[in-house]
Order: sequence, then structure tokens, then C-alpha cells
Amino acid sequence: MATVLPKTMRAVVYRGVNDLRVEEVPVPGIRASEVLVRVGACGVCPTDIKKIHTGSQPPPRIYGHETAGTIVRVGARVWGWEVGDRVGLHHHVPCLECHFCRHRAFAQCETYKRTGITAGFEPAGGGYAEYVRVMEFCLPGMVRIPAKNSLDEGALLEPVNTVLKGIRTLPLLAGDTVWVAGAGPIGLMFIGMLAALGFRVVASDLIGSRRRLARRWGAWKALDGADPNLVDTLRRLTRGRGLDAAVVCVPADAVVAQAQAALRGGGTTLLFAQTLRGRTAPVDLGVVCVDEKGLAGSYSSDFTLQKEVARWVFSRRLDVRPLITHRFPLEQTADAVALAARPTGQSLKVLVESGGSAG
Repeated sequence: MATVLPKTMRAVVYRGVNDLRVEEVPVPGIRASEVLVRVGACGVCPTDIKKIHTGSQPPPRIYGHETAGTIVRVGARVWGWEVGDRVGLHHHVPCLECHFCRHRAFAQCETYKRTGITAGFEPAGGGYAEYVRVMEFCLPGMVRIPAKNSLDEGALLEPVNTVLKGIRTLPLLAGDTVWVAGAGPIGLMFIGMLAALGFRVVASDLIGSRRRLARRWGAWKALDGADPNLVDTLRRLTRGRGLDAAVVCVPADAVVAQAQAALRGGGTTLLFAQTLRGRTAPVDLGVVCVDEKGLAGSYSSDFTLQKEVARWVFSRRLDVRPLITHRFPLEQTADAVALAARPTGQSLKVLVESGGSAG
């Protein structure tokens, strides 16, 4: 017997720059090849924050894409999923067949660029609502959450995926030294995974409490990001050779320049936070060419890493639970976004929970 669902639900609707409103909207209907999920937890992601703050997309939209919840309705042509399954969602899934996908440039795939999860209006993730519709092409991105794990952990599958994807772009050997600039939630994920994979990690941050956390997450050294001698220190820690790689988790041009200066010849700087188009910075092209210091970018997730990411998170080899410092009810999503946009020494990952048993 099908579960009786309400006709309307609460959702946080983006109505313009920095304008988020709690509204009553229709519960999404689903097609025969789709599922409906009751949202339990949704992480606040810097990407959505930028959209809310800059107005880069026209309203109205319902944002939130680091989502986990419980299936409450299954379309007649959907197999392998049942009402009651607890799932982590991915709002972008590539076609795996186009020219970009054959080159594993999944984020450039036209299918991937479509958002396949919605709570209404133009699809935008929809996690800041009580229910989301998962379209057919995003069903392969759903991950079943084991009974021992929480919906909160399921909500962090997507950001962990982006981190593992970023690490995979770096040409590293065991024992190499990597600088992670920024020890916020994403930076700590990088630190934890890199350390677990056998790399020597040097972290930096402007906030002392985050530097201390970086050490607990596996960093060999944790440095003050405001130190004017930071590059010299980084080179000294590598006995003058230079870093094998740097991961820039903060949107600061000066840090990119520091990373390039601290790299060894043939090293790579990975840009992870430079997601606003139109920003330019000076680059010494001779250094890139002659010294072979690479600049690489990594954006969004890699669908093919889903099973591996699930093992990292659900086995707690990368235990993401300590990252979650603040939980807000759906009605306070604007406060959650504000805190995530201007973190304190006590805040890391911020979640919005809509009452769907997120524990």
C-alpha cells in the first residue's frame, strides 16, 4: 500500500541575491522512472553559497545538493530500490558515452551539467526542502546507506567524492609532501585522505583551532597561513627541494602564487576553490613551461568513484562525523548559509535538517 504523502511541503526558496524564504510549495510528482526522497540532511556547500550571494542564477530556485534521505515513493519502472531505503544522492551524473566522458572529463559532459534532483522550479538540487524528486539519469548516483551509518554521513558522500577526485588528478608517489592550504571541512577531508594514502601533509590556516584540527586529522605540520615567510618554511620542510603538490582550498589568488613558488620542478598546484569565472591572476608562464610546475583544476564529483567513496565514509576510514559542528532546522537555512559563509573558530561543516531522521 502506497504511503499517503502531503500535497505541499516546506522549502527554502531563493528569490534573489541573499534572499531565502521559507515557503509552502507542492510536493514534487515523479514519473515512472523516478523516485521521491524525504530529505533528512543537506550540507551547506560553498558552491550554493556563491550562487546565493552573487545571483549567478535567476530565481526562483531551491538549492542544496549534499543530500541524504529516505525513499518514500518509487516509480513503476524503477528496479532495485524500495520505499524505506536510506540513500545519499548525487545531483550530477554523466552519460559515460560522450567525448568528454571518454576522456574522464565528466564535469564537462552535457548530461552531467544538467541537475537531476529538484524540489521544484528550475532543478537546483532541492535539498533545502522536505522532499526531492530524483530524475532517471541521476538514479545511478544514489548510494544505499548502511544501517549503522547516519543520514548525516550520507549527506557528506558528495563532498568526499570531490576530494578523492581531486587527489586522483595529482601525480603523487608514496611519501610525497603535499601542502593543503585551508583547513576547513574540505581541507580537512583532503588532509585525512592524503594522510591515509601515505602522503606527508603540511596544512595551513588562518585560524589556530583549525590548525590544531589539521594535526588531529593527520597533518605532519600545521602552519599559520598569515606567516609572511610561509613559502620559505614550506621549502625548508622539504629540505629545499620543494613541495610535490599543493591543494588550494581557499579562493585566494595570493595562495596560488605561494603554492607555485613552493613547488619543486615538475610539481602540481591543484585549484579547488577557484570556482567563480572571470577572475584572473598573473602567472609566470616560464615557470610553468621551463620548471614544469603544473596548474590543475578539479571541479565537482566523479560518478565512477561512488563505491570507493562509500567505502571510505561508511567504514569510517575517513570518519566525517567530527566535521559536523552545526545543525539547523529547515526554517533556519538562511542562518546556516550565513554561518557557513563566515565560519568561526568553532564551526566546520554546517547541515540543514528537515526532520527526516538524520541521526
